[in-house]
Formats: sequence, C-alpha cells, structure tokens
Amino acid sequence: MRRRRGRPIDGWLIVDKPSGMTSTQVVGRVRHLFDARKAGHGGTLDPLATGLLPVAFGAATKTVPYVMDGTKRYHFTLRIGEARDSDDADGTVTATSDVRPDNAAFEAALAAFRGDIMQVPPVFSALKVGGERAYDMARDGRPPDLPPRPARIDRFELIARPDADTAVFEVESGKGVYMRSLARDIARACGTVGHVAALRRLQVGPFGESDAILLDKIVASADNAPASPDLLLPVATALDDIPALALTSEEADSLSHGQALSLLDLMGRMPDAVDPRSGVVRAMDGVRVVGLCRPQDGWLRPVRML
Repeated sequence: MRRRRGRPIDGWLIVDKPSGMTSTQVVGRVRHLFDARKAGHGGTLDPLATGLLPVAFGAATKTVPYVMDGTKRYHFTLRIGEARDSDDADGTVTATSDVRPDNAAFEAALAAFRGDIMQVPPVFSALKVGGERAYDMARDGRPPDLPPRPARIDRFELIARPDADTAVFEVESGKGVYMRSLARDIARACGTVGHVAALRRLQVGPFGESDAILLDKIVASADNAPASPDLLLPVATALDDIPALALTSEEADSLSHGQALSLLDLMGRMPDAVDPRSGVVRAMDGVRVVGLCRPQDGWLRPVRML
C-alpha cells in the first residue's frame, strides 16, 4: 500500500492570518510546515481580513463544527461614500454618495441589526447557486440574486469614528454571518453607501487573540525538520465553552463504546444548560474530555467521541 503523506499530529493551531491570503492558502502553508497528514480550518476569513484562523490537525478536525458554531467577534472599518461589488476594498466601485451620517444616525440604525435578522450575503461569496459558486458567477458578469438568510447578531456597536468617511464597529455573531453585508446594510440604513475597508477577527468560540501566533513566526527548525507540535493546543481546547458533565470512568467507558446512559443515573450532575447552539454537553472523565453527548428522550447518547 502507498504510504499516506505527512505525519499524524493532532491539535489546534490558532493562526493570526495576514491580509492578502485565502484561508485555504494558510492551511496549506501550515500543513506543509508541520508536515501534517490532515488539516482543515475552523471558519473562513476573506483574503482582505486578518485575525484568528483556527487550524485543526488530525483528530481536531472532528471538533471543527463546534468551533464554527461558536461565538465570533470582529472589528470592521466601514468606508462611507463608496459601494463596491464585493462589499469590500478589493471590489470595483458601483455607486457613490455624498451623505455622511453622524454618530447619532448610526446608533439609531444599529438596533435593527441586533438579534435574529435576515441578511443577504455578498454576491462575491462561496455560496452555491445551481451548482456554481456565487463568486465565480459574479466574476463572469452574472452576479446571482441571493435570497436573504437567517443570521444571529449578539452585539453590534459603533466603537470609533476616526473621520467623517470612516466608522469602526465591533460585532459578536453566530455562524455564517457576513461582515461585508453588515457594513453594506448599515450604510444603506443611514441613507448612504459603504464597504468594508478593514476587517479583523478577534475571537472564534473558545479561542482568543492570546492563543494566536503570527504565520511568519511558524518556521521549521534549523535542521529543516518540521515545525514543533509543541505549538499546538490540545484537541479538546475547542470544546472548552461547551457545558461539562462529570462522569465516572465506567460511564465514560460505556459512552466510548457507543452505549447510552440513563439520565436518571446522572441526576444532580447534568449542567444547568445544554449548549444552546449544538444541544450537546462535554463528557468528562476527570480532566479528560471523553467526547460530546446529547441528552435525548431520557438518555445521554454519544455524538462525537474523542
């Protein structure tokens, strides 16, 4: 049999993504540096954007959906007065406006963008329309008419106003929310047009800026050996913000073998709230994460065991 390329390493690397690279390019770079067999990322960032891009290696790829479901926090800079086809600075100008809303106008408009809203994605997005990527259609001069999609915005605040042409916002949101659409739509709501001039992601689920490492700081060793796995966070770190349930070793072993546990036997130990996004709890055997389980119909059933 042909040997699979790369070495089997497990864990999370939180990259501080530079502007100008796609998320896929970053994953390819670090996978090469670590000589890793398997890698993927926990949530796409636009090429223009900087900030946290969690990269999963090996067994950590099993936990990617739970990272992507986590809260994300961003800062974006709105450039007022120019609409662009991509809704960011990389696009072509499609409209202009002389209207420059004051802070009070932005504050009044923000309330309509908090909570559960409907959002029209940018035409330059990876969404598929009839089997084609929306950005491919837009580049071919066939921009698709994308329908609104549900989005959850937990926080949306104006945090700085450097000048009349620029406003800086902080956003906390759930999965699949487009900052470019928020920038476009808050400008329209204030009677003008605008686009994202800068975007930085500050948090993804349990990962924050203190966990991040600059891409150019990840290097192979002097003897050209792969980068050290010591830079990686443990696989289970991705699940730190999911409510924990303490189990006995016997219970943990049963779950690991696919057996459900009676919730009656777990009374008094179940967390007060199940994770609101995924409906799961984090099963623990001491300090070891056993996996993720879902309470359902009187039973605790294994969902993803580590």
